[in-house]
Amino acid sequence: MELHDVWFVLIAVLWTGYFFLEGFDFGVGVLTKLLARNRPEKRVLINTIGPVWDGNEVWLLSAGGATFAAFPEWYATLFSGFYLPLLLILVCLIVRGVAFEYRVKRPEENWQRNWETAIFWASLLPAFLWGVAFANIVHGVKIDQGFNYAGGVLDLLNPYALLGGLVTLSLFTFHGTVFVGLKTVGEIRERARKLALRVGLVTALLALAFLLWTQADRGDGSSLVAMVAAVVSLLIALVAARAGREGWAFALSGLTIVATVAMLFLTLFPNVMPSTLNPDWSLTVTNASSSPYTLKIMTWCAGIATPVVLLYQGWTYWVFRKRIGTQHIAETVH
Repeated sequence: MELHDVWFVLIAVLWTGYFFLEGFDFGVGVLTKLLARNRPEKRVLINTIGPVWDGNEVWLLSAGGATFAAFPEWYATLFSGFYLPLLLILVCLIVRGVAFEYRVKRPEENWQRNWETAIFWASLLPAFLWGVAFANIVHGVKIDQGFNYAGGVLDLLNPYALLGGLVTLSLFTFHGTVFVGLKTVGEIRERARKLALRVGLVTALLALAFLLWTQADRGDGSSLVAMVAAVVSLLIALVAARAGREGWAFALSGLTIVATVAMLFLTLFPNVMPSTLNPDWSLTVTNASSSPYTLKIMTWCAGIATPVVLLYQGWTYWVFRKRIGTQHIAETVH
């Protein structure tokens, strides 16, 4: 296996980790409007991800940085062609981070309600837009002979991509719902379990349609295995959620995300961005990669730094592993 193939796999792993971790944290943000009934309950939801949301975003920085260094042509075409949706995602992530920090800085009702609304929309929009972006990457976009994006913003809003956006939005919301059930106690935990069943059923229908479309369009034997794993994991996660086994439900909803992302990258390889204008103009792991020397240096750096990051983030989750409820929220912090 060549180093550019190795880095394609590593980038797939980084995006998988990002969607697994940031997925439930986007889902919790969406649930501040769907699940919480009052201000203390919203605070409980926010507190479940408070210690970890910024650490989850490290995976996005790593994935973006790795793409820039290992596949500069891919990075250039992707960020120039998808400039507006990616800019909107970036703005949402900035607003979301500010909202987490500033929401409780003042006690006024309007102040807190406005920041809570910001958390909701700044979680919902990226959850949708990431699905749109990756569906377009897999399905193919208009790339010309110079490896430049030749389409417009409206070309990205095709039926397949919009379905992909709905899948990531619903899947992340389901992932967040079972996470809330895992991290809370009392009435909010019971409501999360009931909501997980409803969201999970919608997710299953959308995901099945999207995965079947993907398999029919570009799939092979390996992607079929990943598709089956994604569907089976999601169905078992629903059963576990109904039985009140939140730990299993969360692990299986995470496995659904892992298998889904794996399927997308399996259907993509050896391309990194297929061209719908001419297959010969597609960006591949070969023509989009950096020099072998650059990839070699990156491999050494990643081998040293990655275990440290994983250990630190794992320790963070261990420290903040306990369940919380409204009884843990101070009255003055509502």
